[in-house]
Amino acid sequence: MEELPIVAVTLGDPCGIGPEVVAKAISLPELKGVCTPVVIGNIGILRDIVNRLGIKQKVAAIKSIQEIPTEPTQISVLDQDNLDLSKVTLGEISSEAGKASVEWIDYATNLCLSGDVQAMATAPINKEAAALAGYKEIGHMERIQMLTNSKEVATMLVSGELRVVHLTTHRSLRNACDAVTKENVLAKIFLTHEHFKLWGFARPRIGVAALNPHASDGGILGDEEAFAIKPAVDEAEASGIRVEGPIPADTVFLQGINGEYDVILCMYHDQGHIPVKVHGFEESISVNLGFPLIRTSVDHGTAFDIAGKGIAQATSMTEAIKVAASLAAGKGLPRWRGGNKP
Repeated sequence: MEELPIVAVTLGDPCGIGPEVVAKAISLPELKGVCTPVVIGNIGILRDIVNRLGIKQKVAAIKSIQEIPTEPTQISVLDQDNLDLSKVTLGEISSEAGKASVEWIDYATNLCLSGDVQAMATAPINKEAAALAGYKEIGHMERIQMLTNSKEVATMLVSGELRVVHLTTHRSLRNACDAVTKENVLAKIFLTHEHFKLWGFARPRIGVAALNPHASDGGILGDEEAFAIKPAVDEAEASGIRVEGPIPADTVFLQGINGEYDVILCMYHDQGHIPVKVHGFEESISVNLGFPLIRTSVDHGTAFDIAGKGIAQATSMTEAIKVAASLAAGKGLPRWRGGNKP
Protein backbone atom coordinates (compact mmCIF):
# COMPACT_ATOMS: atom_id res chain seq x y z
CA MET A 1 0.00 0.00 0.00
CA GLU A 2 1.26 3.49 -0.90
CA GLU A 3 2.34 5.50 2.14
CA LEU A 4 0.35 8.71 2.32
CA PRO A 5 2.11 12.03 2.88
CA ILE A 6 1.52 13.67 6.26
CA VAL A 7 0.24 17.24 5.92
CA ALA A 8 0.43 19.61 8.89
CA VAL A 9 -2.70 21.78 8.88
CA THR A 10 -2.42 24.95 10.97
CA LEU A 11 -5.58 26.19 12.65
CA GLY A 12 -5.09 29.85 11.74
CA ASP A 13 -6.34 32.65 13.96
CA PRO A 14 -8.54 30.91 16.55
CA CYS A 15 -10.95 33.85 16.60
CA GLY A 16 -11.70 33.56 12.88
CA ILE A 17 -13.11 30.90 10.59
CA GLY A 18 -9.88 28.89 10.49
CA PRO A 19 -10.97 26.24 13.01
CA GLU A 20 -14.27 25.80 11.19
CA VAL A 21 -12.84 25.36 7.69
CA VAL A 22 -10.13 23.03 9.01
CA ALA A 23 -12.70 20.85 10.80
CA LYS A 24 -14.97 20.72 7.75
CA ALA A 25 -12.15 19.97 5.31
CA ILE A 26 -10.46 17.23 7.34
CA SER A 27 -13.75 15.43 7.92
CA LEU A 28 -14.51 15.13 4.19
CA PRO A 29 -14.34 11.61 2.71
CA GLU A 30 -12.49 12.94 -0.36
CA LEU A 31 -9.34 13.48 1.71
CA LYS A 32 -9.19 9.83 2.71
CA GLY A 33 -6.57 8.09 0.64
CA VAL A 34 -4.99 11.42 -0.28
CA CYS A 35 -2.98 12.28 2.83
CA THR A 36 -2.75 11.93 6.58
CA PRO A 37 -3.60 15.33 8.06
CA VAL A 38 -2.48 16.48 11.50
CA VAL A 39 -3.79 19.69 13.01
CA ILE A 40 -1.40 22.17 14.62
CA GLY A 41 -3.47 24.26 17.00
CA ASN A 42 -5.66 24.28 20.07
CA ILE A 43 -7.58 21.07 20.75
CA GLY A 44 -10.27 22.77 22.86
CA ILE A 45 -11.27 25.11 20.05
CA LEU A 46 -11.28 22.31 17.50
CA ARG A 47 -13.35 20.00 19.71
CA ASP A 48 -15.89 22.76 20.27
CA ILE A 49 -16.35 23.49 16.57
CA VAL A 50 -16.51 19.77 15.69
CA ASN A 51 -19.27 19.29 18.26
CA ARG A 52 -21.21 22.35 17.11
CA LEU A 53 -20.97 21.27 13.48
CA GLY A 54 -22.11 17.75 14.35
CA ILE A 55 -19.04 16.13 12.83
CA LYS A 56 -18.90 12.47 13.88
CA GLN A 57 -15.18 12.18 14.38
CA LYS A 58 -13.12 11.99 17.52
CA VAL A 59 -10.67 14.83 18.15
CA ALA A 60 -7.62 13.42 19.92
CA ALA A 61 -4.44 14.98 21.26
CA ILE A 62 -1.13 13.45 20.24
CA LYS A 63 2.34 14.30 21.50
CA SER A 64 4.29 13.41 18.37
CA ILE A 65 3.79 12.59 14.71
CA GLN A 66 4.58 8.96 15.48
CA GLU A 67 1.33 8.74 17.51
CA ILE A 68 -0.90 9.37 14.49
CA PRO A 69 -3.00 6.23 13.99
CA THR A 70 -2.46 4.36 10.74
CA GLU A 71 -6.21 4.29 10.11
CA PRO A 72 -8.02 7.69 9.78
CA THR A 73 -10.32 7.13 12.73
CA GLN A 74 -9.73 10.49 14.40
CA ILE A 75 -8.67 14.09 13.92
CA SER A 76 -5.19 14.20 15.43
CA VAL A 77 -4.06 17.46 17.05
CA LEU A 78 -0.62 18.58 18.15
CA ASP A 79 -1.56 21.16 20.80
CA GLN A 80 1.26 23.47 21.83
CA ASP A 81 -0.64 24.51 24.98
CA ASN A 82 0.04 28.13 24.07
CA LEU A 83 -3.43 29.67 24.25
CA ASP A 84 -5.60 30.65 27.21
CA LEU A 85 -9.14 30.29 25.86
CA SER A 86 -10.50 32.67 28.51
CA LYS A 87 -8.56 35.51 26.85
CA VAL A 88 -9.93 35.13 23.32
CA THR A 89 -13.38 35.70 21.84
CA LEU A 90 -14.71 34.55 18.51
CA GLY A 91 -14.85 37.37 16.01
CA GLU A 92 -12.53 39.69 17.93
CA ILE A 93 -8.92 40.64 17.22
CA SER A 94 -6.51 39.84 20.03
CA SER A 95 -2.76 39.71 20.54
CA GLU A 96 -3.13 36.34 22.31
CA ALA A 97 -4.73 34.80 19.24
CA GLY A 98 -2.17 36.44 16.98
CA LYS A 99 0.71 35.06 19.03
CA ALA A 100 -0.70 31.52 19.09
CA SER A 101 -1.42 31.50 15.35
CA VAL A 102 2.14 32.51 14.47
CA GLU A 103 3.59 29.94 16.88
CA TRP A 104 1.56 27.26 15.11
CA ILE A 105 3.09 28.36 11.80
CA ASP A 106 6.56 28.12 13.33
CA TYR A 107 5.87 24.63 14.66
CA ALA A 108 4.50 23.36 11.35
CA THR A 109 7.48 24.85 9.52
CA ASN A 110 9.90 23.03 11.81
CA LEU A 111 8.00 19.77 11.33
CA CYS A 112 8.46 20.18 7.57
CA LEU A 113 12.15 21.00 7.89
CA SER A 114 12.75 17.99 10.13
CA GLY A 115 10.98 15.66 7.70
CA ASP A 116 8.36 14.62 10.25
CA VAL A 117 5.67 15.89 7.87
CA GLN A 118 5.87 16.23 4.12
CA ALA A 119 3.90 19.47 3.64
CA MET A 120 1.90 22.14 5.42
CA ALA A 121 -1.45 23.72 4.59
CA THR A 122 -2.44 26.84 6.48
CA ALA A 123 -5.72 28.36 7.57
CA PRO A 124 -5.87 32.18 7.62
CA ILE A 125 -4.19 34.32 10.24
CA ASN A 126 -5.03 37.93 11.02
CA LYS A 127 -2.22 40.38 10.22
CA GLU A 128 -3.44 42.96 12.71
CA ALA A 129 -3.51 40.36 15.50
CA ALA A 130 -0.01 39.18 14.58
CA ALA A 131 1.24 42.77 14.67
CA LEU A 132 -0.38 43.30 18.08
CA ALA A 133 1.54 40.24 19.28
CA GLY A 134 4.77 41.98 18.31
CA TYR A 135 5.65 40.20 15.09
CA LYS A 136 7.26 42.06 12.21
CA GLU A 137 6.55 39.20 9.82
CA ILE A 138 2.76 39.43 9.81
CA GLY A 139 2.17 37.16 6.82
CA HIS A 140 2.77 33.44 6.34
CA MET A 141 5.22 33.89 3.49
CA GLU A 142 7.31 36.49 5.28
CA ARG A 143 7.42 34.42 8.46
CA ILE A 144 8.41 31.18 6.74
CA GLN A 145 10.93 33.02 4.59
CA MET A 146 12.60 34.29 7.76
CA LEU A 147 12.49 30.88 9.46
CA THR A 148 13.98 29.06 6.46
CA ASN A 149 16.39 31.84 5.43
CA SER A 150 15.00 31.63 1.89
CA LYS A 151 16.23 34.28 -0.53
CA GLU A 152 13.96 34.29 -3.57
CA VAL A 153 10.32 33.47 -2.79
CA ALA A 154 6.97 34.11 -4.41
CA THR A 155 3.25 33.59 -3.91
CA MET A 156 1.25 31.78 -6.57
CA LEU A 157 -2.54 31.78 -6.60
CA VAL A 158 -4.32 28.85 -8.23
CA SER A 159 -7.95 28.57 -9.24
CA GLY A 160 -8.75 25.80 -11.68
CA GLU A 161 -6.91 26.45 -14.93
CA LEU A 162 -5.52 29.81 -13.81
CA ARG A 163 -2.15 29.93 -12.01
CA VAL A 164 -0.64 33.32 -11.19
CA VAL A 165 2.77 33.99 -9.64
CA HIS A 166 3.21 37.44 -8.10
CA LEU A 167 6.29 39.60 -8.53
CA THR A 168 5.26 41.42 -5.34
CA THR A 169 2.41 40.96 -2.88
CA HIS A 170 2.07 43.03 0.28
CA ARG A 171 3.40 46.38 -0.90
CA SER A 172 1.71 49.66 -1.64
CA LEU A 173 1.04 50.12 -5.33
CA ARG A 174 3.63 52.90 -5.52
CA ASN A 175 6.32 50.65 -3.99
CA ALA A 176 5.23 47.68 -6.08
CA CYS A 177 5.83 49.65 -9.27
CA ASP A 178 9.34 50.48 -8.08
CA ALA A 179 10.01 46.74 -7.75
CA VAL A 180 9.41 46.14 -11.46
CA THR A 181 13.05 45.87 -12.50
CA LYS A 182 14.75 43.60 -15.01
CA GLU A 183 16.58 41.79 -12.19
CA ASN A 184 13.41 41.14 -10.18
CA VAL A 185 11.33 40.02 -13.15
CA LEU A 186 14.09 37.73 -14.41
CA ALA A 187 14.55 36.15 -10.97
CA LYS A 188 10.82 35.38 -10.73
CA ILE A 189 10.75 33.89 -14.23
CA PHE A 190 13.61 31.55 -13.32
CA LEU A 191 11.99 30.67 -9.97
CA THR A 192 8.67 29.91 -11.66
CA HIS A 193 10.31 27.82 -14.39
CA GLU A 194 12.28 25.76 -11.85
CA HIS A 195 9.25 24.99 -9.71
CA PHE A 196 6.99 24.06 -12.60
CA LYS A 197 9.61 21.64 -13.87
CA LEU A 198 9.69 20.06 -10.39
CA TRP A 199 5.91 19.85 -10.51
CA GLY A 200 5.83 17.83 -13.71
CA PHE A 201 5.86 20.40 -16.52
CA ALA A 202 8.71 19.44 -18.87
CA ARG A 203 8.68 22.82 -20.64
CA PRO A 204 6.33 25.15 -18.78
CA ARG A 205 4.75 27.98 -20.74
CA ILE A 206 5.03 31.28 -18.87
CA GLY A 207 3.12 34.42 -19.80
CA VAL A 208 4.37 37.69 -18.28
CA ALA A 209 1.85 40.44 -17.65
CA ALA A 210 2.60 44.05 -18.49
CA LEU A 211 2.56 46.67 -15.75
CA ASN A 212 0.97 49.53 -17.70
CA PRO A 213 -2.26 49.64 -19.72
CA HIS A 214 -1.89 48.21 -23.24
CA ALA A 215 1.66 47.14 -22.35
CA SER A 216 2.49 50.89 -22.43
CA ASP A 217 1.44 51.46 -26.07
CA GLY A 218 5.00 51.65 -27.29
CA GLY A 219 6.16 53.81 -24.41
CA ILE A 220 3.33 56.34 -24.42
CA LEU A 221 1.94 55.03 -21.10
CA GLY A 222 5.16 54.14 -19.30
CA ASP A 223 8.58 52.62 -19.86
CA GLU A 224 8.72 49.63 -17.50
CA GLU A 225 7.81 47.28 -20.33
CA ALA A 226 10.70 48.44 -22.50
CA PHE A 227 13.36 48.80 -19.82
CA ALA A 228 12.49 46.05 -17.32
CA ILE A 229 9.95 43.43 -18.41
CA LYS A 230 10.89 42.86 -22.08
CA PRO A 231 14.66 42.62 -21.43
CA ALA A 232 14.00 40.07 -18.65
CA VAL A 233 11.72 38.04 -20.94
CA ASP A 234 14.28 38.15 -23.75
CA GLU A 235 17.10 36.97 -21.50
CA ALA A 236 15.01 34.15 -20.05
CA GLU A 237 13.92 33.07 -23.52
CA ALA A 238 17.54 33.08 -24.70
CA SER A 239 18.35 30.66 -21.87
CA GLY A 240 15.78 28.17 -23.19
CA ILE A 241 12.70 29.09 -21.11
CA ARG A 242 9.32 29.19 -22.87
CA VAL A 243 8.19 32.68 -21.90
CA GLU A 244 6.28 35.48 -23.61
CA GLY A 245 5.62 39.05 -22.64
CA PRO A 246 4.92 41.70 -21.68
CA ILE A 247 1.29 40.91 -22.46
CA PRO A 248 -1.48 43.42 -21.62
CA ALA A 249 -3.05 42.46 -18.31
CA ASP A 250 -6.56 42.72 -19.71
CA THR A 251 -5.91 39.73 -21.99
CA VAL A 252 -3.19 37.54 -20.44
CA PHE A 253 -5.32 36.05 -17.67
CA LEU A 254 -8.00 34.89 -20.11
CA GLN A 255 -5.23 33.30 -22.15
CA GLY A 256 -4.13 31.46 -19.03
CA ILE A 257 -7.67 30.25 -18.37
CA ASN A 258 -7.91 29.03 -21.96
CA GLY A 259 -4.73 26.97 -21.56
CA GLU A 260 -2.34 29.09 -23.64
CA TYR A 261 0.00 29.42 -20.66
CA ASP A 262 0.67 27.10 -17.73
CA VAL A 263 1.30 30.06 -15.45
CA ILE A 264 1.15 33.85 -15.54
CA LEU A 265 3.69 36.13 -13.84
CA CYS A 266 1.94 39.30 -12.71
CA MET A 267 3.51 42.49 -11.38
CA TYR A 268 1.62 43.27 -8.16
CA HIS A 269 -0.94 42.02 -5.66
CA ASP A 270 -4.28 43.12 -7.08
CA GLN A 271 -3.27 42.53 -10.69
CA GLY A 272 -3.11 38.83 -9.89
CA HIS A 273 -5.58 38.46 -7.05
CA ILE A 274 -8.55 40.03 -8.82
CA PRO A 275 -8.66 37.72 -11.89
CA VAL A 276 -8.04 34.61 -9.79
CA LYS A 277 -10.81 35.43 -7.33
CA VAL A 278 -13.26 36.45 -10.05
CA HIS A 279 -12.47 33.25 -11.95
CA GLY A 280 -13.09 31.01 -8.93
CA PHE A 281 -13.08 32.55 -5.48
CA GLU A 282 -14.17 29.56 -3.40
CA GLU A 283 -11.66 27.05 -4.76
CA SER A 284 -8.71 29.44 -5.12
CA ILE A 285 -5.64 28.65 -3.04
CA SER A 286 -2.11 29.93 -2.50
CA VAL A 287 1.13 28.01 -3.12
CA ASN A 288 4.55 29.33 -2.17
CA LEU A 289 7.62 29.09 -4.39
CA GLY A 290 11.18 29.25 -3.11
CA PHE A 291 10.91 27.47 0.25
CA PRO A 292 12.73 24.23 1.12
CA LEU A 293 9.29 22.84 1.98
CA ILE A 294 5.77 22.61 0.57
CA ARG A 295 3.30 25.18 1.84
CA THR A 296 -0.19 25.81 0.51
CA SER A 297 -2.92 27.97 1.98
CA VAL A 298 -6.49 29.11 1.71
CA ASP A 299 -6.96 32.23 -0.38
CA HIS A 300 -9.25 34.06 2.02
CA GLY A 301 -9.08 35.88 5.32
CA THR A 302 -10.22 35.23 8.86
CA ALA A 303 -13.80 36.51 8.24
CA PHE A 304 -14.40 37.53 11.86
CA ASP A 305 -17.92 38.61 10.94
CA ILE A 306 -19.07 35.01 10.39
CA ALA A 307 -16.77 33.23 12.85
CA GLY A 308 -18.61 30.61 14.88
CA LYS A 309 -21.76 30.72 12.76
CA GLY A 310 -21.11 27.45 10.96
CA ILE A 311 -21.54 28.96 7.48
CA ALA A 312 -17.91 29.28 6.34
CA GLN A 313 -17.11 27.51 3.06
CA ALA A 314 -14.28 24.96 3.35
CA THR A 315 -13.63 24.54 -0.39
CA SER A 316 -10.39 26.54 -0.39
CA MET A 317 -9.06 24.73 2.70
CA THR A 318 -9.89 21.38 1.15
CA GLU A 319 -8.15 22.28 -2.12
CA ALA A 320 -5.11 23.57 -0.22
CA ILE A 321 -4.72 20.26 1.62
CA LYS A 322 -5.23 18.24 -1.59
CA VAL A 323 -2.65 20.25 -3.55
CA ALA A 324 -0.16 20.06 -0.66
CA ALA A 325 -0.62 16.29 -0.63
CA SER A 326 -0.24 16.02 -4.40
CA LEU A 327 3.01 18.01 -4.38
CA ALA A 328 4.32 16.03 -1.39
CA ALA A 329 3.55 12.74 -3.14
CA GLY A 330 5.47 13.86 -6.22
CA LYS A 331 2.31 14.01 -8.33
CA GLY A 332 2.73 17.69 -9.15
CA LEU A 333 0.05 20.32 -9.66
CA PRO A 334 -3.41 19.06 -10.63
CA ARG A 335 -4.37 19.46 -14.30
CA TRP A 336 -7.92 20.64 -14.89
CA ARG A 337 -8.13 20.61 -18.65
CA GLY A 338 -6.59 18.65 -21.50
CA GLY A 339 -4.66 21.66 -22.76
CA ASN A 340 -2.53 21.95 -19.64
CA LYS A 341 -0.03 19.24 -20.40
CA PRO A 342 3.62 19.24 -19.38
